Amino acid sequence: MPFAEIDGIRTQYEIAGDGVPLLMLAPAAFDSSINRWRLNGVWKEMQPLDTLRGDFKMIAYDRREAGESGGRIEALTWDVYARHGIALLDHLKIDKAFILGGCMGVSLALAMAARYPQRIHGLLLHWPVGGYRWLLKARSIFDRHLDYLRGHGFAGVVARARQSGLFWNDPEAGPWSAVIKHDAAFAERYATQDLEAYSDIVARSRDNMFNDTMPSGASGEELLAMKLPAFIMSGDDASHSASSAQALRELMPDARLSPLMPPAQNAASVAAWLRESRDAVPAA
Repeated sequence: MPFAEIDGIRTQYEIAGDGVPLLMLAPAAFDSSINRWRLNGVWKEMQPLDTLRGDFKMIAYDRREAGESGGRIEALTWDVYARHGIALLDHLKIDKAFILGGCMGVSLALAMAARYPQRIHGLLLHWPVGGYRWLLKARSIFDRHLDYLRGHGFAGVVARARQSGLFWNDPEAGPWSAVIKHDAAFAERYATQDLEAYSDIVARSRDNMFNDTMPSGASGEELLAMKLPAFIMSGDDASHSASSAQALRELMPDARLSPLMPPAQNAASVAAWLRESRDAVPAA
């Protein structure tokens, strides 16, 4: 798969299919890589990068600090992630695309819509995250990393990250674990940081991204101001609460919530929802 320098970060991406551009923001929270479209949930059954080739020009990528992409030690924000994704469209000379977000990818899609609405045909939002239990879980993974860092130091974090390369499923390894695992020079620089300065960056990242029970990625005020078509398919568990999908439907002026709940969601029904959503935006 090709790599490109995107917003100063080496980024792995994949393009598949013909049709209207579709920027794909993978599920799996902070472990959002291209492979998640082949391994996670309904996408494993569907294999969208194969089955949707006739419907979309799909642009999938390893988000910064995930998969084989690089990263930069700085306070993480939704704006940082949104800028990275839009810069990939710039690199590919794509003026406008649909945005498909799965899980926490929905949050990034909302962040893009709030900041770059002119670049988006419409939002396809599958299993938005949010709610009180999501807030507690998301904040706890940053806190677990900080606790591990204080007990084991940077050397311990580097050793752990080299084993897992994950953050969401192995919080102790930290937000930069994927980069540490595949970039020895980055790992060496990482291990020489000032502990207090780095701890502050991690704490600010947690507080920037997870500070209330709203669906993550955009404030209520930003959601109310969105003029983009949005198509929502709800999850129904502790992280992907049905109330989060309902909140988006109630706040976003041009949002449509699918009646299909998880028991009725499968490869065929989700693929049909994606195609029908695309066709409901004539300007695209």
